[in-house]
Amino acid sequence: MTVDEAAPASAASQALFAVLKWVSLTHSCIYLGLLVCAFAAGKPEPETFVLGLTHGLLWICMSVACIAAARKRILPLRLVVAVAVLGGIGPFFGTYEFVREQRTRRADS
Repeated sequence: MTVDEAAPASAASQALFAVLKWVSLTHSCIYLGLLVCAFAAGKPEPETFVLGLTHGLLWICMSVACIAAARKRILPLRLVVAVAVLGGIGPFFGTYEFVREQRTRRADS
């Protein structure tokens, strides 16, 4: 097994993967709302503040959760880097990697 591979999936790890995938998709939707508010809607307050705060807190929580999942070999390193490093400037990277990993897991089973 290489460093970038996750361990074989148990029912609990599959459930955790699914939860993190959906939280990542939700995070991407919130970030899209923040971009729309900040650039297209003229920065309405408090909407921009709430969306920005939510994005920041979700990024921190997702980063910690994904790093913990990588340590248990539930998530591959590539996905964790996309969430933890690139997720602060664009959570779309993490969501894309979750979809990519899900397709890889389906193809392997």
